[in-house]
Amino acid sequence: MEAHSVGSPVLWGGFILFVLAMLALDLGVFHRKTHEVKFKEALTWSGVWISLALLFNLGIWWKFGSEPALNFLSGYLIEKSLSIDNIFVFVVIFSALKIPVLYQHRVLFWGILSALVLRAVMIFAGVAMLERFHWLIYVFGAFLIFTGVKLFVQRNHEEHPESGAVMKLARRIIPSSKELDGDRFFTVQNGRKLATPLFMTLILVELTDVLFALDSIPAIFAVTTDPFLVFTSNIFAILGLRSLFFVLAGAVEKFSYLKVGLAGVLVFVGAKMALVDVVKIPSPVSLGVIALLLGVSIVASLLKSRKQERAVQGKNIVAN
Repeated sequence: MEAHSVGSPVLWGGFILFVLAMLALDLGVFHRKTHEVKFKEALTWSGVWISLALLFNLGIWWKFGSEPALNFLSGYLIEKSLSIDNIFVFVVIFSALKIPVLYQHRVLFWGILSALVLRAVMIFAGVAMLERFHWLIYVFGAFLIFTGVKLFVQRNHEEHPESGAVMKLARRIIPSSKELDGDRFFTVQNGRKLATPLFMTLILVELTDVLFALDSIPAIFAVTTDPFLVFTSNIFAILGLRSLFFVLAGAVEKFSYLKVGLAGVLVFVGAKMALVDVVKIPSPVSLGVIALLLGVSIVASLLKSRKQERAVQGKNIVAN
């Protein structure tokens, strides 16, 4: 399988410079001082990142036509929706390790910065493997179907990453303290340099993102094997993850059916990948199916949440 790409050296270089500039602007200007990210600020930044991704998508459409643009949008939608599932785990991690909201942005910034590098490596490795070993596309497809079924079966399973084997191993290897030292990742106690809970949280955040990348990157390969489109759609979704976290952190429990929708998306793209040599599903159809599955799950979740809120209000009225 040969991976054709719309990305020229100029486009690659320009996009990487854009990412570095936005990260420098984020950390060096808007978040130079540690502060609690409020809902309004997070919502504004979420709007900025989504708008930039859509403008980039329009640029792809204008320069290369509808097919690459639809593939980018499909990949972005898949990654964006899976990142919401990421947020569920991040909320659990921050809550379990008692990380104040004031310091959560710092953890997410460095965690996502590392994720950008790791995702790039995984994407290029995946493209190279698919080019050389076509049969891997069936393996990726089967893996996505299995992951989708597993996600559906375990949709109500509670995550406890802070007490898992990875965290226990990390604490054995890395000397750590139980107390925070402001926004520092390391502190000195009795002449010993120790990792703070903030650094241990960063480890969990990074490992969680790697695990989610094992699902999301093959899922985008089901849409396109163009490394430029896979990389840019992935990176745009990741760059907006921090602001999306602070928008949704207090409302993740309202998306009770989201995992059902995500499971459906993974099974669909897995089947599309596994049957690529038998059935060719057009990009508009793929985008429509993905959007429908996610849209229905989100609307159903919000309707259920509203119904529960009304039930609680009704009980309170009766009680009073």
